[in-house]
Amino acid sequence: MVSRNSPHAIAEEVAFFSQAATFDRLWPAITDRLNEVFDDGKFSHGAQVAALEKELADYTGARFALGVNSGTDALVLLLRACGLRPGDGVLVPAYSFVATASSVVLAGGHPQFVDIDPVGYAMDPDALRAAVTAESRFVMPTHLFHRQADMAALGGIAREHGLTVVEDSAEAIGMRQSGTHAGLHGRGGVLSFFPSKTLGAIGDAGAVLTDDPELAETVGALRHHGRLGRTLAHFPGIAHETALPGINSKMDDIQAAVLRAKLPELDAAIARRAELAAAYGARLRGLPGVRRLPEPHPQGPGERGVFYVYLVEVEERDALAAHLAARGIGTETYYPRPLHRQPCFAELAAGQGTFPVAERASRHALALPLYPDLTLDQLHRVCDAVADFPFGGGR
Repeated sequence: MVSRNSPHAIAEEVAFFSQAATFDRLWPAITDRLNEVFDDGKFSHGAQVAALEKELADYTGARFALGVNSGTDALVLLLRACGLRPGDGVLVPAYSFVATASSVVLAGGHPQFVDIDPVGYAMDPDALRAAVTAESRFVMPTHLFHRQADMAALGGIAREHGLTVVEDSAEAIGMRQSGTHAGLHGRGGVLSFFPSKTLGAIGDAGAVLTDDPELAETVGALRHHGRLGRTLAHFPGIAHETALPGINSKMDDIQAAVLRAKLPELDAAIARRAELAAAYGARLRGLPGVRRLPEPHPQGPGERGVFYVYLVEVEERDALAAHLAARGIGTETYYPRPLHRQPCFAELAAGQGTFPVAERASRHALALPLYPDLTLDQLHRVCDAVADFPFGGGR
């Protein structure tokens, strides 16, 4: 077997995602944190989780950050804590990961799909206004890939119609709009720490962000079987009582320990992602067959986009992905089928052509490798392979 440190193991392929070099560099700090977990002897909802919650609150500016065991659970718990009732309509984008809509169903609500804008792939404000119905009670914008949804416009429409704003900000750690961190424009938002995220753990983990103490207390109880004991890891609670039916979604301390070791490097990792995105843009702009490149997040005081994914739109998307795979280059299709065309939502009867921008993105969008461990040599190899693809025939 060839070691992953062997030059023969890394010269042939460009992985879609890898954090091997990051873990090599941070392993002493990670080991120190893991030793604290074993010395403490509490492996779930313990001291590392409490410390991480405080550090995440400080980083994002949230009054409360509550660790849970996945970004999906974070969405379900947030919706339930906000008072979602059975059958309530939740307006969600038609183009996103399936958890954006499935979390609504799991919380007891009814997804109502909205088309996206063609620039940032987020919920389109004009489409939102047209999609509101009498059953709509919530709107849940999703911040995808490298920039936030237009929260000023979406929030204004929500106020017009009396909708509660919650955010699927799972991908958006570090993103700010008008000085506010993603997830804090409405009643609350979420973070995912899935390993490939901008801040990734070594397994599943997530968090709920909010400035609302009542909402935080409810989420804290729901994640711990509905118990009103130590619902917030860094705030003492009252005697253990089960006040409402909850689930077991406590964060593991091992995941919290890894995230605490990585969090101090987050801003440097975000800056590196921006450098790589700029290098991609310089190489790919103007290439035949490349329909569009990511447009930068608007710049200015209090504004920051974060390149979690570098997403391009291309002609012959699937053929290009196969071409790159044959050259050892990993890609990811975000998302090959929009949410309104998923079999699990067939009963919503949204046919082909209902959400044209989402459907176009699903046909043409392809994510290229982008992560802090990616080298410029690897990036140029990716770009060379894209440039070599014979768009329009000749294969």
